[in-house]
Amino acid sequence: MRKTVFLLSVASLCGCVAAPAPVEPIAAPGGNPRVDPIPISLALEEIITAGVRQHLKNPIAAKFGTMLAGERTLDSRHEIVVCGYVDDKGSPGGTEPFIGKIYPDAGNNFELVAINDVSVSGACKAAGLAMPEAKSASN
Repeated sequence: MRKTVFLLSVASLCGCVAAPAPVEPIAAPGGNPRVDPIPISLALEEIITAGVRQHLKNPIAAKFGTMLAGERTLDSRHEIVVCGYVDDKGSPGGTEPFIGKIYPDAGNNFELVAINDVSVSGACKAAGLAMPEAKSASN
C-alpha cells in the first residue's frame, strides 16, 4: 500500500515542471540599442529636415514622407534615432530611406548615418523603428 501511494505521488509530480523564466534581451555594454518611440514635434521635424537637406542634390525640392523617431542612451550618450523617407527630385531613385541621429545634449546636432543604402532598413529595424514600405512623399 505504501509503495502504491509513493508511486502515485511521484507520478502526479511528474507533470509539475517549472517553466523557465522568459529570457530578456541583453543590452549592449553601453546601453540598449533599441529605442523608445517618441512623437516627432515640429521642432524635431525641422532639425531632421534641415539636417537631411544638407546631403541632397536638390534640397529645396525635397519632399519628406513617413518619419519615425525614438530615443535611447547608448555608450552613456543620449540620442534620438530617426528613420524616414525623402524624395529628392534630383535623384534618379525617387523616394529614398534615411537614418540619422540627433544629440540633444550637444545642441541638437544632427548626424546623417545613411541615405538610400541597403543597410538603412536593417538599422532602423534593429533600433526598433520598423519603417513601412516606401510610399510617395507627401510633405
